[in-house]
Amino acid sequence: MIHKNIIFIGTSHISKESILEIKLKINQEKPDIITVELDKRRYYALKNNQHQKQNFNLKTISKIGLKGYLFLIIGQFIQKKLGSIVNIEPGSDMLEAIKLCEKNNIQLELIDRDIEKTLKRFSQKISWREKITLIFDLFKGFFLKNKNPNLNFNLEKVPKKEIIEKLLIELKIRYPNIYEVLIEERNNFMAKKLFKLSNENSKKKILCIIGAGHESGIIDYLMKFQQSNITFLPD
Repeated sequence: MIHKNIIFIGTSHISKESILEIKLKINQEKPDIITVELDKRRYYALKNNQHQKQNFNLKTISKIGLKGYLFLIIGQFIQKKLGSIVNIEPGSDMLEAIKLCEKNNIQLELIDRDIEKTLKRFSQKISWREKITLIFDLFKGFFLKNKNPNLNFNLEKVPKKEIIEKLLIELKIRYPNIYEVLIEERNNFMAKKLFKLSNENSKKKILCIIGAGHESGIIDYLMKFQQSNITFLPD
């Protein structure tokens, strides 16, 4: 999808298809700037071959909250588990973009919010109802093997837009606060950075590599910002 001078690639972080599409788009479009869904911490973790593992000490854990830290551990475990099914390390799409930037001397921009801030917000916002629902859903996923036939998709491919929309709607209904922190707030943050970057580089071609679940939300924000005709810095 294209918005002004920004071309979007919606990826899956454990998909070979996404890696191939990134290579193809960079070769075809020859962008001046590439943006990725990473903050500095995750960028350095990927670069150091840590596969997005965060080595938080007790001081950091107390700052982000135990709930946020436990969510991070669970999330890493699930991503690793899914990645092992398709033999892809989580974050390989972003790592491929970084390598191609370095190889082709393309400007790289990190647009995601600091993971510590996101995890701290998670600890603050998650409700007791959501915690219980999350435990129940994890139990179903790992032990009962319940599957929703309407949401089945191939892990090796990026899910179709209608499936992504259904997943996001279900997430918003079952986990409204988690949805707000992990999706809505980050969409807003990343859209602000892209909006500023686009305005400052209006004659340059920007390729935005983003998780497919964020693409439509970020574009919606960009359209709102454009209509408001206001220039501002990200939070």
